[in-house]
Amino acid sequence: MPTLITGAAGFIGYHTAYRLLEAGHDVVTIDNICDYYDVNLKRARLSRLSAFRNFHFIEANLEDCAAVSGLFSKFKPEKVIHLAAQAGVRYSLEAPHAYTNSNIIGFLNILEGCRHNGVKHLVFASSSSVYGANTKMPFSVSHNVDHPLSLYAATKKSNELMAHSYAHLYNLPVSGLRFFTVYGPWGRPDMALFLFTRSIISGTPIDVFNNGQHDRDFTYIDDIVEGVVRVADKIATPSADRNYEAPDPATSSAPYRIYNIGNRNPIKLTSFIECIEAKIGRKAIRRFLPMQPGDVASTYADVDSLVEAVGFQPKTSIEEGVGKFVDWYLSYYKPDQSA
Repeated sequence: MPTLITGAAGFIGYHTAYRLLEAGHDVVTIDNICDYYDVNLKRARLSRLSAFRNFHFIEANLEDCAAVSGLFSKFKPEKVIHLAAQAGVRYSLEAPHAYTNSNIIGFLNILEGCRHNGVKHLVFASSSSVYGANTKMPFSVSHNVDHPLSLYAATKKSNELMAHSYAHLYNLPVSGLRFFTVYGPWGRPDMALFLFTRSIISGTPIDVFNNGQHDRDFTYIDDIVEGVVRVADKIATPSADRNYEAPDPATSSAPYRIYNIGNRNPIKLTSFIECIEAKIGRKAIRRFLPMQPGDVASTYADVDSLVEAVGFQPKTSIEEGVGKFVDWYLSYYKPDQSA
């Protein structure tokens, strides 16, 4: 029985699929290849995956109920790793319906597919953005997350609630992963590392929001994938110590788990930029700007529960990770560095 990975043309989905395919697993994937960012980059990722004989790809929208239902009926996946979503905090201010369609309706179709086809474990992508207005650091899965600051964050919190209801009603084992600022080769062009690298190489200014006072728990893609694969192999079970008189958001009497997955080492945005400058050998032209709507000042992951559950240990330093990304960027895009 194969593993179903949604969003395989995306950044994390591609790397997760590649990891499982390399290990010899049968992998079924679905993606709509939307034009939120460069479609050619998405197709290049899929091209690399298609080199594996045990790779199957369906191009469809998750909100297409018939397509998703047919996919489950045909392939009968044993596990589902749901990584597809309309991404981006800032874009959710411009195109809110894209988020409700993909992240809410699409996720409902995945839950229904799991429910009706005997899926043994659903692992789904949440986000550190659910912590919203929280300022207590590090962010813990035991903290309340009732104050999202963007519609994107609200859809991810909604996914967690929807998943819990299916775990409770239908005994569907589900595990949610709150990703913290994932970066690395084949990354998204709308993310800071990609934007900064491109601008520094071309000699154009970079926008440094919050006047560079952001802190981010940058987490390298290989460390993320290691965590995803380990969690997929550890089927969620009910919490033995659930107390509904003093409820802890991290526990449940249903087979439901939620984990932070981050580097647990927040880096100042200015230091992050300095790492890119050092690798490229060129200084950035910095344009300092105020904080953008929907953004948060800092992120910092408490990953103790993930360490305890699956032995998660991020290994990649920011210098190593940034270096690997820049090497990939130069190899893939071959930019003119004479500017």
